[in-house]
Amino acid sequence: MTKRHGAPPPGDRASGIRPVFRHAQPGARLRQSAPVAAGLALVLGSALLVACSPVVPTPEQRITTALSPASDELSTIVAGFAPEGCTDASLPVTVEEQRLTAVLPNEADPSQPADRTFARAMVEGAGFGEFTAAFADAVCAQGSLADAQTAVEGLGTLLWQDAVDRVQATDGVTGDLPASDDRPLYWARLEAMSVLHQWSPDFELSTQERGVMVDAFDRAARGMRDVDLPAGDQVVGVLVSGFDPFTLDGGATGSAAGTTGNQIRHGNPSGATALAIDGTTTTAPDGTTVHYEAYTLPVNYPEFERGYLDDTVGPLMEAGDDRLDASITLSQAGGSQFALEQWNGRYHGDVAGNDNFAPCPPAGLTGAPQLAKDNPGCNTQVLERWGGGDTVADPPQWTASTLPIEQMIVARTGSDVPRPPGDTWEDESVAFGVLWNTNYRYFPSCDSNEEKETSQREDAYPPALEPTPPPEDSCARSGGGGTYLSNESAYRNTLLRDRAGLDIPAGHIHTPDMQNFHTEFAVTDATFEAWRDAIVAQTRELIAVVGTHS
Repeated sequence: MTKRHGAPPPGDRASGIRPVFRHAQPGARLRQSAPVAAGLALVLGSALLVACSPVVPTPEQRITTALSPASDELSTIVAGFAPEGCTDASLPVTVEEQRLTAVLPNEADPSQPADRTFARAMVEGAGFGEFTAAFADAVCAQGSLADAQTAVEGLGTLLWQDAVDRVQATDGVTGDLPASDDRPLYWARLEAMSVLHQWSPDFELSTQERGVMVDAFDRAARGMRDVDLPAGDQVVGVLVSGFDPFTLDGGATGSAAGTTGNQIRHGNPSGATALAIDGTTTTAPDGTTVHYEAYTLPVNYPEFERGYLDDTVGPLMEAGDDRLDASITLSQAGGSQFALEQWNGRYHGDVAGNDNFAPCPPAGLTGAPQLAKDNPGCNTQVLERWGGGDTVADPPQWTASTLPIEQMIVARTGSDVPRPPGDTWEDESVAFGVLWNTNYRYFPSCDSNEEKETSQREDAYPPALEPTPPPEDSCARSGGGGTYLSNESAYRNTLLRDRAGLDIPAGHIHTPDMQNFHTEFAVTDATFEAWRDAIVAQTRELIAVVGTHS
């Protein structure tokens, strides 16, 4: 079901911008493809922002997305999108944006580079090839910060809506990538953000003001400004989050000089699910309409600390006609099973995000975990407006899932989903298994660096023994979902539920690993697409079970 959008936001169709997002119009100014370098240079800024640094970052550094000098190749690409004189190559960009220069080896001849950047292969492959140029034209025409922020937020929402419409299309799509591909949105959004970072307007624009404007676009292009839960006693509202692609560096390389590893091809089934489910409905057995809204999250810590998730979910947990009935966070894990995570830990940050920044990297040569009492960056930091505290016990060290675990497992959601090639789940009557993950790791006290693990997950449901929750005075070391941003999304979501005093289903679903390719350097192939489609199909069925029991 295609989403019914509300009133168009500022900077929409009336501006004359939208029609050139996918197709050049008569008289439109077409640009030559910008030359690109064969390599991917990641120029890092302050040592405080490097993943392996043991230096404790300040609160200001934790909530700032790291900027670093743009490579010449990237600045050339950015200038190629924009009107002459609109951009400044000396302005810094993010580590993620530096990957816009990445070029894969040629699929047919790995001794040669591909004919375009991977980002362009994604954006053009979805029919979004003219979006960034049209975006740059609109931004460069703005004469004030207020007008620019209004324009970019409107354009971000339109990009999200176009991505949703493409994924949900039933009558064919523009471009040569399949409709279900989640990656074009990610790369189109990065292209636009690189323009914003190197935009040189005629008015004064501070680093802080530019950051606010970039955030406004980013949040809108993630669907965070597009959530519209309907009111009514006969409608259940379910909110679902997905994630960006991640682990984009490394992988197999060809012999072509300067080409990047093939992990740049990664997508994320949780993000694909968010696009597939946003604005759709199902009907529960009792006739109730279940309405789904979705958004995507970055694989970076600073944006979380700026309130990306909390500001999206929190208002919908407050009293009102549009209060949600269930809130689910999704992310990708590994293997051939879904994991329903029971306990979420506050500890986080020992693995770097897509920006190459980790707030709590292992200490020194020993690789021992830092303690939150020594480095506050090891604890998820919650904004004051969403109930943040200032001790290791406030916010609490643990939160718990309230998803209908039993119903989600016994529903056998994978029984009508085609098994993708190479699926190793032992029960061949389903695509993937669904397990209740009740494991966790902890420090016996917040002053102790002794790690203990409770390993109690069983394949069968119900388990032979009732799972034991984390000890009352313990400090989290790892939730069932780890210490990465999936666990953080789960923690923040369920903490918001608890702060609001709600008794609703809220929790985290980890999907199987989607990164299964048959080919070495093709941007997509049938195996990769089969895994994405199968995971998305079963994820949607699991979410529907939650909606039915909300």
